[in-house]
Amino acid sequence: MPAPTSARRPGLRRALLGVLAAVSATALLAGCSTSSGAGSASGDYEQAAKDTKATLTYAVWDENQVEAIKANLAGFAKEYPDITVNVDVTPFANYWTKLQTQGSSDTLPDLFWMNGPNFQLYAANGKLAPITGEVRAGAIDPAKYSSALNDLYTYDGTQYGVPKDFDTIGVWMNKALFEKAGVPMPSKDWTWDEFQETGAELSQKLRADGAYGAAGGMDGQTTYYDTILQAGGSVLGDDGKKSEYDSKASEEGLQFWTDLIKSGASPSIKQLTDTTADQWFTSGKLAMYQGGSWFRSALTGTDLEKDVVVYPLPKGKEQATVIHGVSNVVSANSKNKAAAQALQVYLASKAAQQQQGDMGAVIPAYEGTQDAFTKTMPDADLQVFLDAVDYAKPLPVSKNTAAWNTLETNLLPSAFDGSTPVDQVAKELTEKMDAALAKEQ
Repeated sequence: MPAPTSARRPGLRRALLGVLAAVSATALLAGCSTSSGAGSASGDYEQAAKDTKATLTYAVWDENQVEAIKANLAGFAKEYPDITVNVDVTPFANYWTKLQTQGSSDTLPDLFWMNGPNFQLYAANGKLAPITGEVRAGAIDPAKYSSALNDLYTYDGTQYGVPKDFDTIGVWMNKALFEKAGVPMPSKDWTWDEFQETGAELSQKLRADGAYGAAGGMDGQTTYYDTILQAGGSVLGDDGKKSEYDSKASEEGLQFWTDLIKSGASPSIKQLTDTTADQWFTSGKLAMYQGGSWFRSALTGTDLEKDVVVYPLPKGKEQATVIHGVSNVVSANSKNKAAAQALQVYLASKAAQQQQGDMGAVIPAYEGTQDAFTKTMPDADLQVFLDAVDYAKPLPVSKNTAAWNTLETNLLPSAFDGSTPVDQVAKELTEKMDAALAKEQ
């Protein structure tokens, strides 16, 4: 069975654990930033000589990926036999605290993993080396990756991170519960209304079993960010300096979940706080779970696996999903920058990415290397997650994402449980979020 990915990408909730460190890190990193703020956009790069001698530190947070990483490094060693790479694994809960300390003292690892919510903080403070030179030299081709992922790791017009993997969002369906309820499976070309109606019907017919048709929840990445995008709205304005929560389209995206819960199609917010939506699904008490591609690892090898199939997200005014993925970044102050860039380039190659995918470590970001992922649950149609890349939009982030993520967590439940009108909550969230964003400028 492939290495589980839950430690790698358990959704936005785990991403938030990382960004919480960014609140205090902002001042620390800014205190040691380069005089020009972001690093040199020129992206100095010269291909390392094959006899280059160096010792590099490659920092990551997922022990489950180390086997595949070491396989990559064996290939790298054939090209650069005198470059030693030490893999430094720090559990996710401590990774960002450690990185913030290293960033404030200019002792960051030579190469390290970066996620979307923390990226802008490090890029804006001159801690990351641009990939401009590698791209100009033809060593890295951004066209081989999703444009949304490239955008996620671009700051002020310059790209710093090379995408290494990705995840998108779909609807995990329990066919056995549909059959038990006597409700036919909907078309995969479905709409918001069909999702709402199917969820309500399932809940009504499964009430005696304590099961529900669908679930709301407080995970923006898997729920309300997606519906906001599908309604034609956005969380942030194009320049990332203003909230868009109080736009009509964004309010429609929030209202989707308020309506779902009100209809009885979903457990209440209190129930979902006590037991998360993914736990409802794995316990056989939820027929439709809107979740990420990483959820596969919670199902493979279980009794539930045979009953599961994946659907695309239902369509609103447009088709959309959030996409996120980890990238490899080089420290701007690495004492072995040429060697670190050589490793960054190698890990960005099709061969290395194919090896990552074949070993089941991740869904690799390089186009055409994801077949192994779909084969891990051959009857579930995991291809849905790969097809979603075509209409995916990057996870909304800013320099201090944690500040307004906290506001979402505190304010949105009262909209979803119906205790406060959606437009009122959206207005308050926008005002407070704008104030938080203003402090980033």
